[in-house]
Amino acid sequence: MIDDISLQILKILQEKARIPNVEVARQVGMAPSAVLERIRKLEKNGYIDGYEVRLNPRRLKRDLIAFIGITCRRPGDATNTGAFLSALSAVQEVHHIAGEDGLLIKVRVRDTEELGRLIREELHADKSIAATETTVVLSTFKETALMPLDDIDLNGR
Repeated sequence: MIDDISLQILKILQEKARIPNVEVARQVGMAPSAVLERIRKLEKNGYIDGYEVRLNPRRLKRDLIAFIGITCRRPGDATNTGAFLSALSAVQEVHHIAGEDGLLIKVRVRDTEELGRLIREELHADKSIAATETTVVLSTFKETALMPLDDIDLNGR
């Protein structure tokens, strides 16, 4: 369970992970050493999984996004197939979804040629994958890893 100050710290870090500890302390009205201790505790207790840098996909020539639905051959294949998909560098997300035993992945690639190669040579090479259905993203209005924290119930209800 976290308190209001720890929640404030999470909000601040989520917006700008590289913010100096002194600035976080100033914003929450605590000593920097106390804030650092809280951050370490949040990390230890699993509230903070890690810190990432968001790269610009256009600058790195990775601006094509596709979502690919994957149907597994057998109901029990989802776990192993999910692990296989997670190891592919173009795959950003892997989700086991409700309904037919299947997976949904998000991939980011250079262009449709690379997407086609990924589907043909990597996905369909795995014998546990029975079928794929691909949706190509034409434009993105919002993409974020930020988690909504304004409605967190600190009283455990």
